[in-house]
Amino acid sequence: MEDPKVEVRRSARRTRTISARREGDTLVVSIPASASRAQEQRWVAEMVAKLQRSEARRRPGRRAEDDDLARRADGLAREHLDPVGPDGRWPRPVWVRWVPPMRTRWASCTPSEGTIRVSERLRDVPGWVLDHVLVHELAHLRESGHGPAFRALEARYPRSERAIGYLEGLSDGAGLDIGSEPDVDDED
Repeated sequence: MEDPKVEVRRSARRTRTISARREGDTLVVSIPASASRAQEQRWVAEMVAKLQRSEARRRPGRRAEDDDLARRADGLAREHLDPVGPDGRWPRPVWVRWVPPMRTRWASCTPSEGTIRVSERLRDVPGWVLDHVLVHELAHLRESGHGPAFRALEARYPRSERAIGYLEGLSDGAGLDIGSEPDVDDED
């Protein structure tokens, strides 16, 4: 995606807030007049990235990407997790979606809603790493905590240990404060 034209507007009335909006083909970033040049550059970069993520979520084909992720999760459930329940069905989320980068997680699951969110930070990782994250989240649909039963489910994916190491290295290398594991949102 091409970088938009950017216009920075400094305001003496603005003391702490930063805002951005589109005016035609220009992104207008409003910042406090007291902001340093370094702060201006940081905020402009952050606002451009935020705008591009927002526009990417609305572009045609976005839904197809989420559908691909959901199909991938369904295949992993069939391959690595046993059917469950009287109907013999695999853990199947209501939806699986790519979401903007999370600050402290690679992905998250809300078992009570049956939803899985995967950070866009994982779009460029090897497929086996993404597969581990999806198996981890699918396991949360059966076991909300990280106890022995959960660990047994997660371990059914043969490259879990290697993927956890990869995620730890990715987090450290990028200076992120993300644990090696995704997490569950509505744990007991």
